Amino acid sequence: MKYVLLFCGTPEDQRAWDAMSPEEKGRRYAEVGRWFQEHKRKITGGNQLAAPTTATTVRPNGSGEPLVTDGPFMEGNEIIGGYAEIEVPDLDEALRMARGWPSGPVEIRPVMSMG
Repeated sequence: MKYVLLFCGTPEDQRAWDAMSPEEKGRRYAEVGRWFQEHKRKITGGNQLAAPTTATTVRPNGSGEPLVTDGPFMEGNEIIGGYAEIEVPDLDEALRMARGWPSGPVEIRPVMSMG
């Protein structure tokens, strides 16, 4: 079964990340790198996302052209910092992987087949 793991944090987490020294960022990247290495056979894709300040949001407005706005204007208090696409037998295995993630919350979503 295919799932996407969405790696989440808060605006406070983003500010803390932005304030980290290059050495501390290097240590955090090493932790994440170990997690990816441990699960490499199950990971089929993924990426880190740029900071939320680089976002552009397109929102339907109910009449005519959608509204395009600079900035991260999703509803909610969490920021998606990246994702990994995984292929595992079931949700239990996706949960095992997510429990080992070395940083903030992980949202797990099944990938829907469009066929």
